[in-house]
Amino acid sequence: MPTNTVNFVKIAWIGKHFGEEPPLVGKRGAGAIFFSGCNLRCVYCQNYQISQQNLGEKYSIDELVAAMLKLQKNGALNIDLVTPTIWLKQIRQAIIKAKEKGLKIPIIWNSNAYENAEDIKTLKGLVDVYLPDFKYGDENLAFRYSGAKNYVEKAKKTIKEMLAQVGNPKLSKNTAKSGIFVRHLILPGQIKNSFRVLEILADLGPGLCLSLMTQYRPVYRAKEFPEINRNIRKEEFKKVFNYSLRLGFKNGWTQKMNNQTGFLPDFTKRNPFSKRVCQNANKRDF
Repeated sequence: MPTNTVNFVKIAWIGKHFGEEPPLVGKRGAGAIFFSGCNLRCVYCQNYQISQQNLGEKYSIDELVAAMLKLQKNGALNIDLVTPTIWLKQIRQAIIKAKEKGLKIPIIWNSNAYENAEDIKTLKGLVDVYLPDFKYGDENLAFRYSGAKNYVEKAKKTIKEMLAQVGNPKLSKNTAKSGIFVRHLILPGQIKNSFRVLEILADLGPGLCLSLMTQYRPVYRAKEFPEINRNIRKEEFKKVFNYSLRLGFKNGWTQKMNNQTGFLPDFTKRNPFSKRVCQNANKRDF
């Protein structure tokens, strides 16, 4: 497990969120908790205000527990832990305490997949839904754009462990009670990277639920990298989507291309997500 021994977490925003995959939000919304800080340094991060600039406030473990219980009381469909990796030890403690105090809705671990599989093992029985974003099939790109070494092998082992714990999604009344949903953010001009990601995921077994994201925008430091300093193009998305079908993916969602601008949050606001974000969050089935 991480060696971080501090007894607090840092959180940027807590509230109902409608920008996740349809089975994770339903009509009630996911009970999102956006944590500050990140173990990656993505130059194009849309949440850079909190992941890189550390915007947020400190919460004790008990305050995090109270936040989870309040989200449940307010009707949230689940607890959506966004960018939780660096706070794993503290969050694990909070989940255990919250369950002891009556937390019953599913727990989502919403991460970048750059995690130690051994750490993820400590979450077995505590996390119901895993939502990793498998970003890279190319180690050079992982280091260039996110400062990550050995990303591919590390993420692959982590996703295997997640899949072993919860399996493919199990739905009740079109909402997810458990399972793994694997995301992939398509980067402009990096189609071969996406192809390699899909090939790796296809090897993990049939029935894997895939979410192809087109929401990339050239924000934060993207202008320093000319090859990704633009939106993705429709033809790029089509190539990736068609390749996923060729590999046998049948379950999942894709974002509509015209939704890209709606996903940019502003964490300096009381509610960082505009109504447009919520309206544009719906994805169409494969």
